[in-house]
Amino acid sequence: MAEVLAVCISERKGTVKHPVEEIRLKKDHGILGDAHAGNWHRQVSLLADESVDKMRAKFPDIPVGAFAENILTKGIEVSKLPVGSRLRIGDVLLEVTQIGKECHADCAIRQQVGDCVMPREGIFAVVLEEGTIKAGDRIESEI
Repeated sequence: MAEVLAVCISERKGTVKHPVEEIRLKKDHGILGDAHAGNWHRQVSLLADESVDKMRAKFPDIPVGAFAENILTKGIEVSKLPVGSRLRIGDVLLEVTQIGKECHADCAIRQQVGDCVMPREGIFAVVLEEGTIKAGDRIESEI
């Protein structure tokens, strides 16, 4: 079963995100209180814990949110989902808009950890149906 391991936000772009109890998502906007919210194609970022595992071999104490992920997942290879895929998490519906991204040269994550899996294996989505997401919520893929 695919599930949410953690939810995170940051108040500034390019910084490590910190875990929160739950996130509130608004349609066509993203996560309330997160720096990446707005009417654009990268409202929410998702990263699989399985991707983070690749970095844990070198850095075993990588904290949740270190790769600027809003939603850390388990049991679903998010990087394999095609653009246009939809993810149902509780009452929230997300649509995948981008796979990976170009990393900023001054990226705090890359500076602190030495590498970043988000540009290679992270995905981005927009909010189609709003609601809240918290750790333990089930993820269903609607490809």
